[in-house]
Amino acid sequence: MAREKCLGGLCVFSHNARGSSARSLKLLETATGQIALAVENALLFAETRRYAAEMDGLVRARTAELEATNQELEAFSYSISHDLRAPLRAVDGFSRMLEEKCGASLDAEGRRLLGVVRGETQHMAALIDNLLAFARLGRAAMSPRLLDMHALVGEVWAEIRASEPARVAELETGELPPALADGPLLRQVWVNLLGNAFKYTRRRVQAKIVITGERAGQETVYHIADNGVGFDMRYADQLFTVFHRLHRDEEFEGTGVGLALAQRIVRRHGGRIWAEGAVDQGATFHLALPAATATVSRQPFPLQP
Repeated sequence: MAREKCLGGLCVFSHNARGSSARSLKLLETATGQIALAVENALLFAETRRYAAEMDGLVRARTAELEATNQELEAFSYSISHDLRAPLRAVDGFSRMLEEKCGASLDAEGRRLLGVVRGETQHMAALIDNLLAFARLGRAAMSPRLLDMHALVGEVWAEIRASEPARVAELETGELPPALADGPLLRQVWVNLLGNAFKYTRRRVQAKIVITGERAGQETVYHIADNGVGFDMRYADQLFTVFHRLHRDEEFEGTGVGLALAQRIVRRHGGRIWAEGAVDQGATFHLALPAATATVSRQPFPLQP
């Protein structure tokens, strides 16, 4: 018996007419118990090996399926980049030629319609580029390193400000602990978050964005707050869904891919991202990443508009 389970029987014969002593029977009982445990362990080991072999086969099959899916995705990406971009370039090119050569002969409505064609073509091209970036992100190799978040935020902000140098907008940063992350990927997150804050504060006479950060347990959490148009919290779950936008294109331009891309990048780093806001009262995005073990000492500083 082993764990109240009968594994077999053991017959013992004795030539002693007086039978076996109590001590002999005790030793025999102990020996049979040890034999039963050894047999059970052998059976369990065999079962474990069989199960491991089955799991290995399933893993290999699943890996083959994933590789096939990746190949299909690469083919699809190539189709998008080639088969869809080519006609878009043609439409944009010919419409530009028409505008240059015949623009003077068109009335105001004709020029407006031609501008709509060019604008929608460029919007479609941007949408295709964003979709490709979103699709390829899952296969992109990551090279985590300790990042100085002050430097990264400052670099991204300088590029964003250069797109509309006449705007009055202020960025204020507090303490920003370093992050252990892939530089180019995390930079894209800041491009999307800061770009949105800059875009949605466009209607403010004095736009202001405040970025702070702190260590919270096993995470480093960054907060990006703005005084822009905000959003209705009833639709907060749609913010990070591809193609879902809470504002019309006529109000604010966009493709509806940027925040979904940011969330995917953050999740690949083992982090999380969420947002809070209120209509016409601004929004705050929160970015949490696994805390870095090393530190980079930097003091808070304001970035002038």
